[in-house]
Amino acid sequence: MALNFIFTLAGATLLEATRNRLFWLAAIVVGVALGLAQFLNQVAITESIEIQLALLAALLRVAAVFIVATFIITSMVREANDKVTELMLSQPAPRSSYFLGKFAGYALVAVILALAFALPLALFAPTAGLAAWAASLVGELLIVTSVSLFCVISLTQVLSAFAATAGFYLLSRSMAAMQVIAGASLTTEHTFADTAINWIVDAIALLLPSLDRMARTDWLVNAGPGMDEALGLVAQSALYIVLIASAALFDLHRKNY
Repeated sequence: MALNFIFTLAGATLLEATRNRLFWLAAIVVGVALGLAQFLNQVAITESIEIQLALLAALLRVAAVFIVATFIITSMVREANDKVTELMLSQPAPRSSYFLGKFAGYALVAVILALAFALPLALFAPTAGLAAWAASLVGELLIVTSVSLFCVISLTQVLSAFAATAGFYLLSRSMAAMQVIAGASLTTEHTFADTAINWIVDAIALLLPSLDRMARTDWLVNAGPGMDEALGLVAQSALYIVLIASAALFDLHRKNY
């Protein structure tokens, strides 16, 4: 019963994405990104292929994250407002089955978008680097999926949930640069305030996933990551998906519907 409930919810979520023209939107984004890359190819004097890859990869990655987060948050809030969530939770199945069904459906959407957005890069990038980039983007989008679910279950509003998800993503993407900035000093003396700021930044970085190491553009130009780095990214993705999804499931259990 629970397994059928999970599969049914996952299929319904995938059908919702199709009916909302989500994949048509992805196709439009890919077309616009290819057009901009072609424009830069015409105006670039040197390294036109590298410029095309850098622009395409950056645009497609950000667009994929935005589409996945927006779809999840708006879908969950709409279901809550329409009392669909209460109806689903009233079924003779545990709340964990409801959560796993929704997560599986959103994860399928994220995987499809990641593969679709990696497809145009095949025109310019080597196969090994492209495969690593696409697999890394899948992991990144699955982390965004779990974060979006956690934020929308906890905050219940579109704006607050999206702001929290965007803040998490931007902070995770820029934390390495923030550590470098915090560790730099204009003087040779390090005050207690400098040390305290370094500790705070390092503590925050320890809690966040290193998304700046994922879906890197240089993989599309040079060789992909080594085996140790790839396994580390897989382990990081799995760890944060499980932790954040567990926190979202715990929050769902304590809610009164």
